[in-house]
Amino acid sequence: MGNQTHILKLKKSMESGYRIQWTDHALNEFALTFEYLEINFSEKELRKLAFVIQKALKLISINPELFPLSKSQGARRVIVEI
Repeated sequence: MGNQTHILKLKKSMESGYRIQWTDHALNEFALTFEYLEINFSEKELRKLAFVIQKALKLISINPELFPLSKSQGARRVIVEI
């Protein structure tokens, strides 16, 4: 499963609640992470990361102030671990 498929699934999960805007940097880091995992890890790790990100996105869409503000004005910072 390629990056585009995972990104599309994540975009679909963002449709409920508040609209989430990703920074260019976050999208780039997301794509690089999936590229690395596709080369070095199994589909299981890719699914786990997608699940953790979907869960974080759902929390953000429900309660945007749940995570701290980053140094960039108006952006929230979320770190996910798998």
